[in-house]
This record gives sequence, C-alpha cells and structure tokens, in this order.
Amino acid sequence: MSKLDARNLYRLPWSYSDNVISWLEPTKKCNLYCEGCYSVNNPTSHKSLEEVRQDLEVFMRYRKTDAVSIAGGDPLTHPQLPDIVRMVADLGLKPIVNTNGHALTPELLRELKRQGLVGLTFHIDSGQRRPGWNGKSEIELNDLRLHYAQMAAAVGGLSTAFNSTVYEHTLPYVPDLVEWARRHIDIVHVMVFIAFRFAPPDMDYYVGGQRIEIGGLPYAKDRQQRFDISSPEILEAIRRRFPETEPAAYLNGTEDPGAMKWLLTVQIGCQDRVYGCLSPRMVELAQAGHHLWKGKYLGYVSPKVSARAKALLALALVDRSLRTTLGRYLRAVLRHPRRLFQPLHLQSIMIIQPADVLADGRQSMCDGCPDMTVWNEHLVWSCRLEELMRYGSFVQMVPAASRPREEGR
Repeated sequence: MSKLDARNLYRLPWSYSDNVISWLEPTKKCNLYCEGCYSVNNPTSHKSLEEVRQDLEVFMRYRKTDAVSIAGGDPLTHPQLPDIVRMVADLGLKPIVNTNGHALTPELLRELKRQGLVGLTFHIDSGQRRPGWNGKSEIELNDLRLHYAQMAAAVGGLSTAFNSTVYEHTLPYVPDLVEWARRHIDIVHVMVFIAFRFAPPDMDYYVGGQRIEIGGLPYAKDRQQRFDISSPEILEAIRRRFPETEPAAYLNGTEDPGAMKWLLTVQIGCQDRVYGCLSPRMVELAQAGHHLWKGKYLGYVSPKVSARAKALLALALVDRSLRTTLGRYLRAVLRHPRRLFQPLHLQSIMIIQPADVLADGRQSMCDGCPDMTVWNEHLVWSCRLEELMRYGSFVQMVPAASRPREEGR
C-alpha cells in the first residue's frame, strides 16, 4: 500500500470548457428526502422541453463534453424524461440518468434505453427517507442496490453506478459497500462515495456585501455531525480492508491545490477477486487517447468494454502495475484453470470531497468540476445552484469571530 501523494497520481485534465460530464437539471421535484442533498424539492419546477433544449445549447456553446448527467431533483418525476434522453442522444452525447430509483420500473427503463440511455447513477444511502427502507443500514441497503443493478443488467448495455453519501456514522461501512460492489463487478461498474457537507456554523454569510441568514438553504440546517470528512479519510477506511486499493487520478481544489476533490481508482477483477488497479499512466493513456481520437475526454464506458479488461493485460510489458496484475491473475489461473475462461471486468471507485470552507471563509470547489449546470445561460456549480436561485448570487462566508471588530468600526 503506497502513501497517497498527488505527485504520483494523474491530475485529471478536465476543465471548465473541456470536461467529461455536464449536469442537466430538468426538474427540482423529488419523491424522497435525502439528508445530504443540496437541492430544495420543488414539485412545480419541471422545465419545458424548450427550456431543456436551451440548457443543452449552453453546454454545446461553452463546453466539450462526453456525457450529460440528467439529474434534479429526481428526473424520473419529469413526465417527458424519455424525450429529454432523446434530445441528449441526438446531440451525440451520452445520456446518464441520476436518480434515487424510487420511480423506476422495468418498462420505463426499457423506454429510456430505446431513446438512447447509456447509463444510470443510483443514489442510495441510509440518509434517505425511503418507503419500506427507513432505518435500514448501509449493509441492508445492498439488497436494494442489487435490485436496481439487476434491473439494469436485464435491460442490458447500461453503465450502472451507485452513489452513497458518507456521514461520520456511515464511514465504517464504506468497506462493506466496496466489498459488495466487488462481488457484483460484472453488473456494478462504478461505486461513488460523496463526503457529507453542510454550511459551517461558525461563519457569517453575505450576498452583495449584505449579511444574510441562510436557513432556507438545504445545507444550512443545524446538524450535530462532522462536515469535514475528506477523500483520503474515506480511502483509508477502504484500505484498512483492501490494502491493494491504489488510486490513479484526482482533481484538486480551486483554493486548496493539495485537496483530493475527486479521487479515482480503477480495479481489474472478477466476481470473487480483484487482481489489481490501473496505474496513473494507464488512466492518462485512456483520457488522452480518447481526446485525441474523439476530441473529448472519456466518461462512461459500456458494460461490453468494461468486460474486456483482460485485453489490457497485453500492455503489461510497458506498465509495472499491469505486470503485477497479470502475475496475480496467472497464479490464480494455475491454481484454478477455469478462471482462464472467465472475463475480467473494470470497476471504478470514485471518492468525491465537495465544497470545503477554509478558515478564512473561502470556499474551495472542485477544480475542473464535471457537475457544472446552467443558470441564466451561464455555467455554474450545480452543488451551489440554490444560492443563485434564492439570492441571485453566490453566498460568501466570513469567520464569525471577525464580527465584533466589523460592528465596532
């Protein structure tokens, strides 16, 4: 297990104008409450198809992108979601639906696939109020995750990812989710862990120089729990059970270049064993090669491509990590020759550390954030969209300790 050092990792090349993903919000309506959500539920917020088209035009005008995450709210509540998926696909982009899955049926999923759906990202964790699942632990929720993974696999050809917000009390369960994902590496292609964040209580908040109260924002509620969980801390929890986990790439923070805002590991394995991880060099080759070939960075890949990881072992001559992976695989084949006929799969583990508030009030965002969305024909951070919708501007923070000095002037 190597020490985590950004100098040894590949800094993902994504930028404001040339990125792997863009974030489309056709609605703010949602059918569940999630403790870690940044969005306010608005049942009357469905955008028209013309408004969605205008948002897509903004992406096409300002941003090269490989995929479009259709989010919200929950996009499954939008009655014209199949049309939205088709609009994205017709632009030559990969439509990805980000959903809690509560309204998903096999019939709807097949229709979305017919309209061009490429993948799904399900958000499932114990911080949700989900009928029939309230009070369930992260481990118990694996049954629900498997239900959706199998539904997607039955339709076929869909990249399937799962998000989980990591709270202080669920941090110990992160390795259990990784273990579950490994057991289902053939139908679970990405596992994402998002560190919980909310507005610090020791800050004052300003818009346009005027002090405000931000109680109406979803991340400004009083909470007696940690809001400083980091990506390296989540990685350390994973490595205590799976020390072979080796991240390959990252995104830093806008105000903190040492932060690991997005931390990516790509594993190679089958349902009962992971043999190794892709090196920073291999991830760089995939990103740079795809950009040279397609003119954009690589986002979601199809299950068919993920299941051809064995072909990567041919590059073992030029990559040390793949040589190690190949050696482990060949030793396993010698012990059990039937393994030679089993496919090897790629599976990504992404750890996301959202907006960090520094001691002086600066907010360190993800530098090269993939989740930029549209507001008034401008690209903005989706995780802070509520600030713009409520105040017309981003909220600035000032340490509350400075208030007496300011008021005494």
